[in-house]
Amino acid sequence: MSDNQAPKQPTRRGFLAGGGALALAGWLGGASGVARAAAGHAKAAPAKDQEAFYGPHQGGILTPQQQNSYFAAFDLADTAKRDDVIALLKTWTDAAGRLTRGQPARALSGQPDKAPLDSGEAVGLATARLTITFGFGPGLFSKNGVDRYGLAARRPEALVDLPKFNGDQLVPEKSGGDLSIQACADDPQVAFHAVRQLAALADGVANVRWVQTGFASGAPGGGTPRNLMGFKDGTNNPSPKDPALMNQFIWVGDEGGWMKGGSYLVARRIRIALEHWDKTELGFQQEVVGRYKDSGAPLGQKHEFEPLKLDAVDKDGNPVIPDTAHSRVASPQENDGARILRRAYSYNDGANFTAERWPPWRQGIEYDAGLFFLAYQRDPRTGFIHINKKLAAMDMMNQYITHVASAVFACPPGARPGGYIGEALFAGL
Repeated sequence: MSDNQAPKQPTRRGFLAGGGALALAGWLGGASGVARAAAGHAKAAPAKDQEAFYGPHQGGILTPQQQNSYFAAFDLADTAKRDDVIALLKTWTDAAGRLTRGQPARALSGQPDKAPLDSGEAVGLATARLTITFGFGPGLFSKNGVDRYGLAARRPEALVDLPKFNGDQLVPEKSGGDLSIQACADDPQVAFHAVRQLAALADGVANVRWVQTGFASGAPGGGTPRNLMGFKDGTNNPSPKDPALMNQFIWVGDEGGWMKGGSYLVARRIRIALEHWDKTELGFQQEVVGRYKDSGAPLGQKHEFEPLKLDAVDKDGNPVIPDTAHSRVASPQENDGARILRRAYSYNDGANFTAERWPPWRQGIEYDAGLFFLAYQRDPRTGFIHINKKLAAMDMMNQYITHVASAVFACPPGARPGGYIGEALFAGL
């Protein structure tokens, strides 16, 4: 079902065109009749700018990757009750449906003596293919041994706490969360605006725990994005255009109960020692990754999407793709066929004092930059956890990267118009 069935309402760009500064003042402040009248004659945003919010699956999972991401994890307030959580999810669902259509998160109302209903930084901007994806963390089901909302028995078996992997240096304040929101858009201000409005609507029920911005720039024509190491990132993804693969590896099946049609998200903030990497010879960089830097092709081959030939050897009998190369260690062939859908974004959070954990053990001010790794899968136990145990033990790339934050979320199936995200979880309670 498409949210094209939703009633036509004013959009950000059409609203400005219809009423100018006077309409803007009314919109942000709660509004005059003149502003509402102008809004009523606004034109709909072009369909090319919009991604459907309502449907069997949440947007932002199989959606062609946008250029910017704003991710926020939330903690539910100690005073929040189950009815408060349900009310919040209903409010968030309605607001997300509006935002992805280029509308303000809340309907206009005539309250000029109140704070603005919308922060206003996205006024006049395109919808920019905005998607909003919601997730439920383990803390929604129980926290510190307490079943806060009567949901503990409904925690999916697949929503496991991630184990500590070799080399992890996780920062607790940047990990975990009871709820998550990821807004992706081709305009960073549109993505931030969406999360900002949703966070405001959660006031008194949920508080922001941590946030992470990200960017991804693909090649002209929609090529695979490159990460900050300069290599293409996500080449070996299962194709989102293949329904059979998505049903096998990404969407939860009948085993998931209320999660059927949803997916599990693993989020990992991975800092890259860029200064160290930039001093590494090209040949060794390519051996670390197992691919050529320019084309993305597997070593020994010419084209990016050629399958890995893990049995190929050179004239001396050595593997063309080294045994510890990242692409080999992460491949389905080396992991009992396990596959996940990477939807990662690079991040750059300035610079910090850092002590490297690998030779040359450099200490000093370094870029706080790397990869905000996001991966969707049918079951983290047979997906990310299975793969990352091997990566943590064998991946040659570990001498350049450190996992510094981590979270796991159950992303429910999509909402229907008139319903709300996670409705099936609360059904019958």
